[in-house]
Amino acid sequence: MKNAKIKSIIISQPKPESEKSPYFELAKRLGLKMDFRPFINVSPINYKEFKTQKVNIQDHTAIILNSRNSVDHFFRMCAELKIEMPPETKYFCVNDSIANYLSKYIQVRKRKVFTGKSTEIELLNVIKNHPEENYLFPCSDWRKPDIEKFMKKNKFKYKEAFFYRIVSADLSDLTHVNYDIICFFSPADIRSLFENFPEFKQNKTLIAAWGATTVKAIVDAKLTVNIMAPSPESPSMIMALDKFIENNNKK
Repeated sequence: MKNAKIKSIIISQPKPESEKSPYFELAKRLGLKMDFRPFINVSPINYKEFKTQKVNIQDHTAIILNSRNSVDHFFRMCAELKIEMPPETKYFCVNDSIANYLSKYIQVRKRKVFTGKSTEIELLNVIKNHPEENYLFPCSDWRKPDIEKFMKKNKFKYKEAFFYRIVSADLSDLTHVNYDIICFFSPADIRSLFENFPEFKQNKTLIAAWGATTVKAIVDAKLTVNIMAPSPESPSMIMALDKFIENNNKK
């Protein structure tokens, strides 16, 4: 049975800075009301708290970076601790976008910046070719276990440390607002949903999810996932939304 025509969607991420974002193009082409609202906020860990983890950043020859937050908070902590990474330090970035963002802090050279295609799993295929490095993974208190499992399985020198926390945003102003689709990107988004709306019922709302861990969090919350990405057919969330909405809204 076909759903009612989809007219509105909320994306649980910040509004794209570029006016050429494919999200805006999708909304315009399909006549959608599309709002962007982060369900989570990033809270930095200060250097005193960081020190309790007993991690010496400069002991490591390679840094794993899986988000802009990890880049920002890694170099923020370096500044607070008044340390400068050696020029030969290697950086392993989950994709080209993160690698390009890295140039905000260092001069990017091919010999020391390595990238995956888009996911952490793909990045691990790059890392496995550099078993001699001593790795540090700057992360939040909400991180996927894939990197840690891989590093331990392969007995690489590895340490992860919390540089920031993920906390739920205040969504109380959305109490009486309804959307046809809610698009989630992390398990922390689901935590935020229920911290803000403990009695949330899905009813006719459609749910889109990015990644296996997000899907699991949604299913564990006894909700139904209607749209999933990435997949072989839809490697991006934009493609997954586009296909689903176009198919659903056909008369």
